[in-house]
Amino acid sequence: MTIQQLKYLIEVVNTGSINEAAKNLYISQPTLSKSIKMLEKEMGILIFTRTSTGIVLSSDGAEFMSYARQVVEQVGLMENRYLDSPQQEQLLSVSTQHYSFSVDAMVKMIDLYGGDKYQFTLRETKTFEIIDDVKNLTSEVGVLYMNSFNSQVLTQMIKENSLAFEPLFTASPHIFISRDNPLAKRSSVTIEDLEPYPRLSFEQGQNNSFYFSEEILRTLNSPKDILVSDRATLFNCLIGLNGYTISTGILSEELNGTDIIPVRLEVDDQITVGTITNKKAQLSRMAKLYLEELEKCIESYDIL
Repeated sequence: MTIQQLKYLIEVVNTGSINEAAKNLYISQPTLSKSIKMLEKEMGILIFTRTSTGIVLSSDGAEFMSYARQVVEQVGLMENRYLDSPQQEQLLSVSTQHYSFSVDAMVKMIDLYGGDKYQFTLRETKTFEIIDDVKNLTSEVGVLYMNSFNSQVLTQMIKENSLAFEPLFTASPHIFISRDNPLAKRSSVTIEDLEPYPRLSFEQGQNNSFYFSEEILRTLNSPKDILVSDRATLFNCLIGLNGYTISTGILSEELNGTDIIPVRLEVDDQITVGTITNKKAQLSRMAKLYLEELEKCIESYDIL
């Protein structure tokens, strides 16, 4: 086993493709495949399983990957300290539902610890894919919510995939609306108050189950429904169409400005946002630093 083989392995996991990893590493695909097969043979485990859609880490591979990241990280620190070599590239991938505090934490972590060379990935993506990313170690950390409606299904999925859910905070549901929306001057609104306005929700692709929705109360019928795939489009629709979306009420004015505001929604429910990690993998230094910044960001908000 060599450090170079471990670096190859990390690149394959980060890209999710042997072909893409080979391009990034400037080596041929057969050379990379051979290196991985030699590593699997030496370790006596199957690191990757091949599927119709590509490759994924096996159960043994996920555990091995966590050690590989730590070894490569520690070697980089030693080289920086004793060999006066250029700073090693910092690596981290996070998958999250569409929360501004996830972005805020990444921005602050990069500012504090990024250094001169890094490759960070922040995926605002679908709920099912967040769980899948952390299961396959495409991402070290996932951020999603649970409530009384989806907790049983998500908890079962998390358990089946050897993941762990750690709560960050619990908040009362709010709507996000434009500052110019007629409801903006209200201290709270009811479901009935929202009926005249378009409801904005994040689409969930092929796994379009209500249990994977990023918004509570998705089972309730809305006469005006709009599905979007990113926060910028959602915010534009909130402003341009006087629409609303249901979320935690936490919004970063520093990153998103002041055109969108939260208003409390009068429903008997709570939203618990937390992180998911892979039980078989030990978190890298950068993942731990991200979690620290995420907790700091949460503490800085006035959560209701």
